Amino acid sequence: MVRPGVFGLLGLVGVISCSTAVTIGKQGNSGYQKNSAIKRSGVNVTQLYNDTCAKCHGVNGEGGGGGTKSLLVADKFNQKWDKPFFEATRNGVPDMGMEAYGATLSDQEIWALVVHIRELQKKGLWQEFAPKPKGDLYASKHHTYRYETYADASEGLKTPWSMAWLPDGTMLVNSRPGFMSVVKGGKAVGQVTGLPASTEIGQGGLMEVKVHPDYAKNGWIYLSIADPSPRSNRSAFTKIVRGKISFSGNNGVWGSEQTLFKVADENYDGAGVHFGGKIVFDGKGHVFFSTGERGRGALAQDLSKPNGKIYRINEDGSVPSDNPFVKTSGAIPQIWSYGHRNPQGLAMNSEGVLFDTEHAPRGGDEMNRIQKGANYGWDKVSYGINYNDSSLSVPWPSGNQDFKMSIYRWLPSIGTSGLAIANGAAFPKWKGDLIAGGLSGANVDRIRVKNDQVVETETLLLNKGRVRDIQMGPDGFIYVALNQPDKIVRLVPAK
Repeated sequence: MVRPGVFGLLGLVGVISCSTAVTIGKQGNSGYQKNSAIKRSGVNVTQLYNDTCAKCHGVNGEGGGGGTKSLLVADKFNQKWDKPFFEATRNGVPDMGMEAYGATLSDQEIWALVVHIRELQKKGLWQEFAPKPKGDLYASKHHTYRYETYADASEGLKTPWSMAWLPDGTMLVNSRPGFMSVVKGGKAVGQVTGLPASTEIGQGGLMEVKVHPDYAKNGWIYLSIADPSPRSNRSAFTKIVRGKISFSGNNGVWGSEQTLFKVADENYDGAGVHFGGKIVFDGKGHVFFSTGERGRGALAQDLSKPNGKIYRINEDGSVPSDNPFVKTSGAIPQIWSYGHRNPQGLAMNSEGVLFDTEHAPRGGDEMNRIQKGANYGWDKVSYGINYNDSSLSVPWPSGNQDFKMSIYRWLPSIGTSGLAIANGAAFPKWKGDLIAGGLSGANVDRIRVKNDQVVETETLLLNKGRVRDIQMGPDGFIYVALNQPDKIVRLVPAK
């Protein structure tokens, strides 16, 4: 089974004995990344590895040169080895004949080499960790289960983005192009018309649908949308609304709409990336939701800009008086946390702990415990590198940076999307675990966290499609919305 956290760095110490390092000494985090701003380098990381490391470690990390061991060791593919791997590269390992490259490479370039090695490990090890079915059953550590298609593209789904259930078991499915399907028994039996205008611009469109926990009493349904600017349908920003659906048979009409969060038009732009858009209720009268930084990373650090934030509002859209930046001059008062890139997973456990999963660039998607007023570091620190194969940053803050570190990272990236808390009776031994999905990784992972430490991981589903959303169904099954192919599948316990 693929264990995302088990894909950590190979513990360079005692494994690598070639030349790939930089000088950190023993001064702790303050020695990393000498300037607080990200240093972007034009060096091609693959070429740097091939020129510097491959002579000993092999182009694919297979080892052999000078008697070096293979880097493709599953036991070392764990995030706990990230820093030792980096430090051994930076400082060298004299007893192993490995030179220190701290004087000739930047910290950012050294970390980029670590990312490249992780990518080599993933290619060499993924089959070892992939879930292995026996017939149509999968045996995980705690449960045996199978997966089955619940609804597919023949039901009219098109890039399904989110799922939610009404109290009678009716499923509502948002498709990104802008329509909501009514699904019963795996069949699309109707649609909801009159929805607020949204624009399908790149990754944005009609996004989250969330049914209020007290829907039976108040009838409220919440949506996140890529809201088109009055200036142009090709300019948008994430907007949060709520409304009610009046049903006639299986078809519904949206009405009673209220806007809960909308930014000034000057913040709208034509970038087709990073809308965030996830919504969570805390059961105490508040709603949390996310926005991506829209490809404008520096704005994630700016409290006066809406990009790259997680927000907290009252259920009617008003601002809670105890939000962290209510009294901060120039800050958007709804902000709960900042320094996010693109949070496309958001979930709260039974103890009220809020988690997000968010995209990094190439390498290093994150899972964070979201805390009041905290800064999560984008775009100043990152586990990733640039998409063009150049170095970007290091993952650890320097001494003058007060960033909250992730509790888990996927390296290489999986394109995190969808996050749920396992709480159904169908899988009691997974209760409280986080179930996280990946778009590019096409994976569904189970992650157990205790005291902010990941203690157990495994992949439950792999290569069935791009995972867009994960939800716990009222039947206790785990539902997964896939893109390419467009369908909804579910994990059910073996009978």
